[in-house]
Amino acid sequence: MDSCDTRTRAYKNGKTFDQCKQIAEVITGQLSKKIELDGKVSWKEILETVDHDELVYKLTLKFLRRDGYNIGDWKTPEVKKSVTV
Repeated sequence: MDSCDTRTRAYKNGKTFDQCKQIAEVITGQLSKKIELDGKVSWKEILETVDHDELVYKLTLKFLRRDGYNIGDWKTPEVKKSVTV
């Protein structure tokens, strides 16, 4: 039985998963700077920044959460600095 090799599967615009991860890391760095300056960034703005690429969008949110940001929820669709108590 053949199975898909996830390392070579093409996503939007023919990118591999690893390429999508690299793009998301770069965008996460850019958005981190913007969040530090403005205090928040909306999900819509993130989606526009990643050019409506769903995989890169989800990875970007994942990496922002990993870096300690509050990525919000459906009631508050924005990423903010986490409040430390």
